Amino acid sequence: MAQPESKKIFFENLSGADKAIAVLTSGGDAQGMNAAVRAVVRMGLYVGAKVYFIHEGYQGMVDGGENIIEATWESVSSMLQVGGTVIGSARCQEFRSHEGRLKAAHNLVQRGITNLCVIGGDGSLTGANLFREEWSGLLGELVEQGLIEADAVQKYSALHIVGMVGSIDNDFCGTDMTIGTDSALHRIIEVVDAIMTTAQSHQRTFVLEVMGRHCGYLALVSALACGADWVLIPEMPPEDGWEEKMCQKLSATRSRGTRLNIIIVAEGAIDRHGKPITSSFVKDLVVRCLGFDTRVTILGHVQRGGTPSAFDRILASRMGVEAVLALLETTANTPACVVSLCGNQSVRLPLMECVQMTQEVQKAMDQKRFEEAVKLRGRSFENNLRTYKLLAHRKPESELPTSNFNVAVLNVGAPAAGMNAAVRSAVRVGISEGHKMFAVSDGFEGFYKGQIKEIKWADVGGWTGQGGSLLGTKRTLPAKHVDKIAEQMRKHNINALLVIGGFEALECLLQLYEARATFEEFCIPMCMLPATISNNVPGTDLSIGADTALNAIVETCDRIKQSASGTKRRVFIIETMGGYCGYLATVGGLAAGADAAYIYEEPFDIRDLQANVEHLTEKMKTSIQRGLVLRNENSNENYTTDFIYQLYTEEGKGVFDCRKNVLGHMQQGGAPSPFDRNFGTKISARAMQWLSQRLVETFRRDEGRVFANSEDSCCLLGMRARALVFQPVVQLKEETDFIHRIPKEQWWLKLRPLMKILAKYKTSYDVSDSGQMEHVIHTRPKESDASVAM
Repeated sequence: MAQPESKKIFFENLSGADKAIAVLTSGGDAQGMNAAVRAVVRMGLYVGAKVYFIHEGYQGMVDGGENIIEATWESVSSMLQVGGTVIGSARCQEFRSHEGRLKAAHNLVQRGITNLCVIGGDGSLTGANLFREEWSGLLGELVEQGLIEADAVQKYSALHIVGMVGSIDNDFCGTDMTIGTDSALHRIIEVVDAIMTTAQSHQRTFVLEVMGRHCGYLALVSALACGADWVLIPEMPPEDGWEEKMCQKLSATRSRGTRLNIIIVAEGAIDRHGKPITSSFVKDLVVRCLGFDTRVTILGHVQRGGTPSAFDRILASRMGVEAVLALLETTANTPACVVSLCGNQSVRLPLMECVQMTQEVQKAMDQKRFEEAVKLRGRSFENNLRTYKLLAHRKPESELPTSNFNVAVLNVGAPAAGMNAAVRSAVRVGISEGHKMFAVSDGFEGFYKGQIKEIKWADVGGWTGQGGSLLGTKRTLPAKHVDKIAEQMRKHNINALLVIGGFEALECLLQLYEARATFEEFCIPMCMLPATISNNVPGTDLSIGADTALNAIVETCDRIKQSASGTKRRVFIIETMGGYCGYLATVGGLAAGADAAYIYEEPFDIRDLQANVEHLTEKMKTSIQRGLVLRNENSNENYTTDFIYQLYTEEGKGVFDCRKNVLGHMQQGGAPSPFDRNFGTKISARAMQWLSQRLVETFRRDEGRVFANSEDSCCLLGMRARALVFQPVVQLKEETDFIHRIPKEQWWLKLRPLMKILAKYKTSYDVSDSGQMEHVIHTRPKESDASVAM
């Protein structure tokens, strides 16, 4: 959405000098809450406001005293990587009463606090809104009781509320992702991956129960991410007779040679009549009907624990900053709002509209309007459910359409976690569409050598959680071998092509497009999915594999920083991959709490390096014990990692010592993150549906062949801001710096000032991209494209 010109200002124009902001966490805890608290405190202090912690949620607000204390910059150091909430959370019955809220108002007025940042679920946020509505009346009562002066009513006339949703359940309407959800998915997938190895050894069936209260998001997305055989969620109870169908499905899977079954049950799962479906009931059913050795694992509160994922740290940091901006801009007439991300854009939504929509979902479920409940959850949830059904439940051969089209899928460039999930999705959706699917080994090198074979539904079982590229991948470009590739396409009658890879994949498609003038074999629909840890492909904000690499960087940075605990002051210089693209260094730096990140896109010189050293020296003289500096591998040919290490070592003498670490290919390895599994799965499914549509449109019946030579028949599928977009690769040439293999414009550069502010640098922050107030009912149905990743 275009921002009005008046919004294009720097936030220095918004002063917080006369404001007091309090931050609290309420309800259930969630990983990432501490990152949000840290961002609120540091952004608040940065704009000159006083910032207070309210310990123990609303209970601390009611009790007052030492529960409400002023925050300092140092008081939020070293909390970014900590799970839960360090300022505590408690469910407070007293705040539900008028007397409790009167006490809370008195405690806030005593400290001059009229701005509240509430991090919690729908109950916590609803309570905050009620408190806001009653505020002037509460102040009147306090004056009558002689607890505050009469002029305080005028001085503190309005209470301003901004909410951030912290909940692992992701059950709050209007937000793409709530703080903590991605981390909870990490915990679930870690357990599922571990259980799969033991289940395979003993040919067992495992029934896993996951949290989520009355929302099936965690169950559904984890089922999608691990390729579970069956999933039971409250929004879409199974049809009557589901028990027999499930057992038939499990039996059919085993008959194809699979040694294990995974069933995921949401804790709120019910049948069509509202009767709970428990994990023990499912286990007894499988044992009774099939005789399979079956075990139950209830994950419980482990899903809430552990360190927050890179995604949650970035989400929470961006939302914390956005919350402070919202409070700075608020007026007496501004409704309480929730700050959120839609795609890569910040949005502000009226709090009570979101709460009412969330309540509508529960009402629809209570009244057994399940189709409507799924729709009300949002198009993202609906997409997840549709994709899961498409990939998990194979139609009988007699029900499949017969298209007689052959589609080839291949990986190109360096391996990226999530590639295998994308291939699995493409193969299964292609088969469901009636196509014959072909897998090409080793990219275009394998293509011209004829390493092409048909791939079946069962061949891609278990691929979702595998890292790397099971098909094999090479960087070979097709230009020198187009004649041999055309020959192989003739031989196998390939009618469409799906290429999954990084910058090389884009170059490959451009070369094949050019080759159409010479070889008609390339006049077919072609689609590319961006898959690279570097996230350097034009036409998309995100690439498959980048999230896994970010998590690897963040986990390593956490460990490296921890290694210095108890020692003298120390600064770590970390080198990341990415070619000339600084995405990993910048976003990894934001998620790991780095003091600086050196990248090619933002040139730096010796004066900048000196300023960074001096800045760190000043910080080290306080209670800060550790510093972290990230450097992209190609940020500068002269200021190498060794040079920067030696400079910091020399200039920091007597204040801190220095260590360096080159992360290398560990950023490319490992099992894909839940985000990458689902992003790969869902955009691949979308790409296959697009190819199917194009095949039908370009099939010439009179000639009995497919012929597509227009620009829009050779596309890249990318996520841009709020939408998934198919873009002709030819049109992307103008947006691309081919020498440095990066897009000319990159959205994440706007995050760099944010990273600097949170590291205590004085910098300008353009608020032209900060959230605009929107309305849930009218704008949110379009969210599906933006939130397709999760």
